[in-house]
Amino acid sequence: MTIERLQEYVGAETPTGDAAALNAFADRLAERYGALGASVRRVPTPTGDHLVADFPGHGPRADEAPLLFLAHHDTVWPLGQLADVMPWREADGIIHGPGVFDMKGGLVILETALEQVADQDHRPVRVVVVADEEVGSPSARDLVTAESAGVYAAFGLEPPHPNGDLKTSRWGSTRVRIEITGREAHAALDPESGISAIDELVDQLIAVRSIVAQYDEVLCNVGTITGGGRTNVVPGSASADIGFRFVDPSTEKAVLTAVADLQPVRAAQLTVQVMSNRPAWQPSPATDDLLAKVIEAGHSIGQKVGGAAASGAADTNLTGWLGIPTLDGLGPIGKGAHAVHEQIVATSLSERVALVAAIISTI
Repeated sequence: MTIERLQEYVGAETPTGDAAALNAFADRLAERYGALGASVRRVPTPTGDHLVADFPGHGPRADEAPLLFLAHHDTVWPLGQLADVMPWREADGIIHGPGVFDMKGGLVILETALEQVADQDHRPVRVVVVADEEVGSPSARDLVTAESAGVYAAFGLEPPHPNGDLKTSRWGSTRVRIEITGREAHAALDPESGISAIDELVDQLIAVRSIVAQYDEVLCNVGTITGGGRTNVVPGSASADIGFRFVDPSTEKAVLTAVADLQPVRAAQLTVQVMSNRPAWQPSPATDDLLAKVIEAGHSIGQKVGGAAASGAADTNLTGWLGIPTLDGLGPIGKGAHAVHEQIVATSLSERVALVAAIISTI
């Protein structure tokens, strides 16, 4: 049943920003969570609805602080990826398809675990499913922060480390857009009256590299560049989106302050805008204690659980940064996130279901 549900979920493609597709998928989740006894709330945004589902606790633990599970239903893949590029395929114990790893598999694991513990004593469970995680959760950050208040611990359904270890900390992640406004002119007859936005952008990107080079543990990726139109016109506009990763808050502040203070090299207009931000989630004794509890829960079902730091960012950055005991990586084992070979190990679905069920029923 778990694999059949995963195939259903993968078949409902949900690109980030496609509100219609995301909202249709949210309908499925809301119906299923409601059938499992949750009180479900929709949080509408122009790019797709977020979901908050509160499952009541059972037995003597019904009034304890809830466990928070963080998930997302958007993927990086456009509509048509399933039919044209990455068809659903099962072979040799491996399942392929867009979103199987990141993170339709995690959604199915959580839902199935909730089914399994429905009649057991456990804390309340709160589930937050966001619609724009793949672009940094710009519309969901405040929601995740608000729904984290008062929880006992937070867990993410993102993919684990390749060996199945959970994630105990994450680098900070910030998306920045640099926009340049120059002045168009004929590139041959009157180039002196023009101001090349592309030339200015190139100089600014070199400056960004110089800033980053001052620090040992900063990742910087220029992900997109746009600008200009014709080779016989001095380009009047250009922009670049840059992804930064930071291991600690002080480095993040220093780099982003320096980038915000960039000055034009020529008589162009320059703006720097932070598009999304996830602060660094650093290792902590609280997370170490939570990992010890999860290791014990895994031991009770015959599973060996480990944990290690991660460089990728997710919504668990927020809960970890807030000081909430947090672990991530409860999704299935696999590889190829954001790549056309995205895949999971089929048997890891049931293994992760058992682990998440043990976490809910024992922690």
